[in-house]
Amino acid sequence: MSESALPRRVVVTGATGKLGRAVVAHLRAVGVDVLAVDRAGGRDPRDVNGEFLLVDLTDYGQVVEAFTGGADEHAGGVDAVVHLAAVPAPGLMSNATTFANNSAATYNVFAAARAAGIKRVVWASSETVLGLPFDTPPPYAPVDEEYAPRPESTYSLNKALEEEMARHFCRWDPELVMVGLRFSNVMDVEDYAPFPSFDADPQLRRWNLWGYIDARDGAQAVERALAHDQPGADVFVIANADTVMTRSSASLMAEVYPGVEIRKELGEHETLLSIDKARRVLGYEPQHSWRDHVDVL
Repeated sequence: MSESALPRRVVVTGATGKLGRAVVAHLRAVGVDVLAVDRAGGRDPRDVNGEFLLVDLTDYGQVVEAFTGGADEHAGGVDAVVHLAAVPAPGLMSNATTFANNSAATYNVFAAARAAGIKRVVWASSETVLGLPFDTPPPYAPVDEEYAPRPESTYSLNKALEEEMARHFCRWDPELVMVGLRFSNVMDVEDYAPFPSFDADPQLRRWNLWGYIDARDGAQAVERALAHDQPGADVFVIANADTVMTRSSASLMAEVYPGVEIRKELGEHETLLSIDKARRVLGYEPQHSWRDHVDVL
């Protein structure tokens, strides 16, 4: 993928979040003009440096202004949107609050992009639509995009509805490119210190099949998705190439999910959240591992 394939100016929502900060820094490093967008909420907007705008995404008018240059001191001409903003996980707020915030924000982003004539939208879907926390075992492993969403929480239900909503926005506008990235549990380097302790109990991280995504690789996936030019809506599982465990992936599945079909020969620590489609279609290839930062006995 060449840098010339990337949009010139991109709005990134949720810019002060863990993944958002990495995405903003990465896109700016590869020459993209980024308008970082978030709302007040605990983090200093200066964390993302550069151009920043406070926006409440549940207010459609504010979203339209952000996307069209209606806010003073901020240019228009947005070519693409990366939508990462959300209540980021189940259980942080009441179910109704989570749904009301996330559904309204995503609808407003999708609708405002369409109204502004923006033809490329990348947004954060979630690994949760695969059936997390897998109290009901997955249909097979590694899990992938081939089976229907299985939301088990209000947060996940909203993500599944976002994917369906994207399909209809693309039906209404056949030129629209919408890419949903089903991110795994986002990690920064400082989060890796406790990883070796997970081996003591494989049940601790079974809820997402021992997966994770380094924020830097998440940012790479966003870059790859922004260069994707196939019209229509599509979704991709985005995880790192390995698990959070030092035990083999095959042994973990045999112990915790002995009745689940294993559909391929697994590498020793191969992710059980399949990134084969992202590799094949987007050219995504993780560059980082927690093993590079923590001593593993």
